[in-house]
Parts: sequence; C-alpha cells; structure tokens
Amino acid sequence: MVMWLLGCLLTFAVGAAMTPFVRWCARRWGVVASPREDRWHSRPTALMGGVAIYAAFICGFLLFQDQLPGGARLILGGATLMFLTGLADDFWGLKAPIKLVLQVIVASVVVYFGTRLEWTDSEAFNIFVTIFWLVGITNAVNLLDNMDGLAAGISAIACAFMTATFLLNGQEAQALLPALMGGAALGFLIYNVNPASIFMGDCGSMFLGFSLGGMALLSSYDRTRNISAVLVTPVLIMLIPIFDTAIVTVTRKLSGRPVSRGGRDHASHRLVALGLSERRAVLLLYALAIGAGALGLAVRGMRLGTMIALVAIFILVLFSLGLYLGRVRIYESEEEIQGNTLLRALVGFPYKRRMMEIIIDVMLIALAYHSAYLLRFENGVPDVQMRIFLRSLPLVIAVQMLSFLIGGVYGGLWRYVGIADLVAIGRAVFIGVAASAAVVFGIFGAGGTSGASRAVFVLDALLLGFLVSASRVSFRLLRSVLGRWADAQPDARPVLIYGAGDGGELLLRELINNPEYKYLPLGFIDDDRNKVGKWIHGYRIFGSEDVPRLLKRYGVREVLVSTAQVPAGRLAALRNLGLDLGHMRIRIDQESFTN
Repeated sequence: MVMWLLGCLLTFAVGAAMTPFVRWCARRWGVVASPREDRWHSRPTALMGGVAIYAAFICGFLLFQDQLPGGARLILGGATLMFLTGLADDFWGLKAPIKLVLQVIVASVVVYFGTRLEWTDSEAFNIFVTIFWLVGITNAVNLLDNMDGLAAGISAIACAFMTATFLLNGQEAQALLPALMGGAALGFLIYNVNPASIFMGDCGSMFLGFSLGGMALLSSYDRTRNISAVLVTPVLIMLIPIFDTAIVTVTRKLSGRPVSRGGRDHASHRLVALGLSERRAVLLLYALAIGAGALGLAVRGMRLGTMIALVAIFILVLFSLGLYLGRVRIYESEEEIQGNTLLRALVGFPYKRRMMEIIIDVMLIALAYHSAYLLRFENGVPDVQMRIFLRSLPLVIAVQMLSFLIGGVYGGLWRYVGIADLVAIGRAVFIGVAASAAVVFGIFGAGGTSGASRAVFVLDALLLGFLVSASRVSFRLLRSVLGRWADAQPDARPVLIYGAGDGGELLLRELINNPEYKYLPLGFIDDDRNKVGKWIHGYRIFGSEDVPRLLKRYGVREVLVSTAQVPAGRLAALRNLGLDLGHMRIRIDQESFTN
C-alpha cells in the first residue's frame, strides 16, 4: 500500500514541475490552441500538456518497473503510440479517419499479445469487445477534454477508483499503475483548472484514454466469483466519459453534424448554457464521476439481482439528465438536418418523445417488478419464484402498459407535471398492478411455496408508483437543482417579491425559468407574520421591517408586486425607501364577433 502512495506522490511532483516548462516550450514554439467557433476557450492557450503527463508517468514507471505486472509494459507500449499519434495531431493536425484507424491497429496489437477483457466464455467476442473498449475509451476521454480541468480531473478520479478496485482484488502490483497515472494527471491539473494556462492536447487525452482503458484489462479477478468486478465496475468507473460521448454522438447525429467535428455541445457546455459557471459545471461532473465510481465499488459484494437493480437506477438517473441536457439549445440557429432519408424521418417524427416515455416505462415496470422480488426474498429469490418472475414478466409489462395507456399517463408534459398528472399515474399504477396480479395468480396460483407471492405485488405497486412519478418530475427537479446551482448573470438585478402567495410563487417560477428577464430573486416580502421565516422553493419570506437591512446588504433597488391586494400605504412606504416597483399583471382580453 505504501508503494502505490509513494508512486502517486512522485508522479504528482514530477507532473507539477514539468508542466510549467512544457507550457513555456509550447508558447515559444507556437504550439497553442487559438480561439475559434467550435472551441470553448477565448484566448490562445498552450498545448502539449500531455507531454508533462507522459513524462511524469514514465518517471514513475521506470522507478517502480520491478514492482509492476508484466502486462503493464504492453499497455504502456500501446499508450505511447497513442501519445505519439496525438502529438502529431497537435503539431500538424491528423484527419479523424487516420486517427481512428491507428487506434484500431494499436488496440488490435495489444489484444493479439493476450491482454483482453474476460467478460464472456466466447474468445472471439472478448477480442471484439476489448478492441471496441480500448478505442471507445480513448475517444471518450479525447472528447471529454472540452473544458478546463474536466478530462484531467475525471481521469484522476477514475484512476483513484481503479486503484481501489485492484487493492480490493488483492492486486497490489496492478494498483500501482493507475496510482502513477492519477498522480501525473493531478500534477498537470494544477495548471489546467479554470482559467487554464495550458491544455493537454490530443497527446494527453489519447494517452490517458488508452491507458485507462488498458488498465481495466489487468484485472485477474475470477469472473465466476463476481461478474460485477469484471464487467460492471470498470464501466461505472469510466461512466462519465461514456455519458458525455453518448450525448455528443446522439445530438450531433440528430442535428446532422459529423461526430468528428468539434463543437460546444458536450455535457459540460450544456450545463453552462443552463446558467452554471464553468467551475460548477466541472464540479458537478466530478461529483457524478465519484458517485459512479463509488457505486462500482459498492456492487462488488452484492448479489447479481441487487447489483442489476442499483445500477439500473443510476443509469436511469443519468439517462434522465442526458435527456434534459439534450434539450438545451446550444447554437443560435439550428443547422439544417442533413443525411439520409431515415435520419430526417427520425428527427422529424412528432411522437419520438412519447416513444421515449414508453421505453422508459417498460424499463421501470421491469425494474420495479424485479426489485419487489428482491425485497420480498431478502436472502435470495428461490428458484421456484425466479421461474415465476421470468415467465410472468412479459405478462406484467403488457398488462401494466395497457393500464398506463388507458389511464392517460401519456397525456402530459414532463416539464409541467403537476398533482393531476401524479394522481393519474397513481391510479394507472394501482389498476395495472391489480390486473397483473390477477393474471399471474390465475396462471401460477397464489401463496404457498409454488405460487406467486402476494407481497411482491404490494411492493411492486409502491416501487412502480415511486419510480414512474420520479421519472415524470425529474425534469422539474433537474431544472430546480441546476437553477439553484446556476450563477446569476452579471447584469442581473437583485429583486424582492412582494406577496408570498400563489401569485408570488408563480412570479418566482417565471423569473427562475426565464433568465432573460435579468432578475435575481432574493426572497419574498409579506405582511402576514405567520409566513415570515418560512420558505417557498428555497427562497425565504421576510417581513416588511427586514427591507431596509436587505437594501443595505444586497443593494436591492426594485420590488416586484405579485398581488393587487396591497395597501396603498405599504406601496408608498416602499417608494420612500428609494425602491422602484414593478407589478405582475395577468390579463385576459376577450374578443366578440358579430355577423
């Protein structure tokens, strides 16, 4: 354990010392990234930071080479070729097909010499999946290098969890490799956090990506003992690069943009478009990476069924976030959809949102039904009950989806879901679970050792109601959470809302959802003493006597009145404090037509 810690500290120190020198050389030689439309930075910034990462890692590798496993040299050889490919791209610019072919060649050579993911019993399938894994993770980290500190930070987090995974496996020699890589990435990260003075370039991102993908090949943990240690854990550790790549690939395909073309449409850019600062967007993605890595470690000792349920829930949360971010408008004018007829048809299909809801509901029904069995049989689902679950699952999905369709579940918009929508969901869930229980009991019987469990359907109703309701309110929840994380616009004016009633709540939501008003709500003012000190959507309700203090502390110069029932004397008192008053008006104009 001391060895991997010493190795991490060594590469961190070398990386931190090397990066300023590399930055000086890059500036002197003119190897800089100039601002342009498809890049995020606004000033020329030195490239070649990957040289410092590579040099720091090599120093640690050479010093500790006697403690490293044999497969480490093969991974380093492949990663070095990726580093040289990226370096050539930084200097001269390589076309995307050339880089992809080189990546496939290097990955194929690594697999040829026997290093591969042992995910299945099929050797041919393992070879194909390993090549795809290495190329995919290399490009995922390369695409992730789109904002200050993002790729280096996520790579360091992945290295930390990979080190922990190897240590838990009892593979101390293998744990040394990601520790060395993590230290090198952290040493570079000092100079790459916002505002970055140097970028890693393709030489750094391709080197990190191939190395991280290759390190997952070194696990020798027996697949028959715990499939999650071999299959699920490495995927979760690298989930954020995969998540970002999926968003970029899907959105660019649907908008007719080549995936290989740069752009400001990554997950980080979309978070900034929602109002978050660059630092907070990166920190949020760090937090998601830590959560995914922690889940990857947690599922190692779990039963397969429990592991599947927890991972499925986390994936659905990320999927909802991906859908929400995918809706964010990035470009001023959307590009014309290009490509084949099928692509244009898919993009223009008016019911694609409903199809996505249906797909999500099918997954939620299966997840709730499966989780109900896991909760009912805590010590493991008996073989008889597992057979009932597998045979009855298609029937349960069919009956409950029919109930959702008849019950009007697909009539609302997620971003405006309200009590009426949740009531409709609850009614449809109750009827659907009751009907599916009747069908299953009629076929397999109820109770006893060989019949279907009644408790399963009680649990199924509770879980399904919660999951479907949570999926519907996810957009509102994300909008609220991200809105609170968002930084105020530089020219946003601090404002108080007079009236902590329905009108005030409506006005607050309007200001939060429409930043073009350029108001920064600070809270409410209300004369009702029973409301003072309470909160609405996280915003405090103040009394009238608090207004002078708020003016002095926050520089408030404006109050928005949300109700018409305000005493004239109160409005005059606010004006006497030097406040400008704005009034919310909701007016309905009626037109009459005469023949």
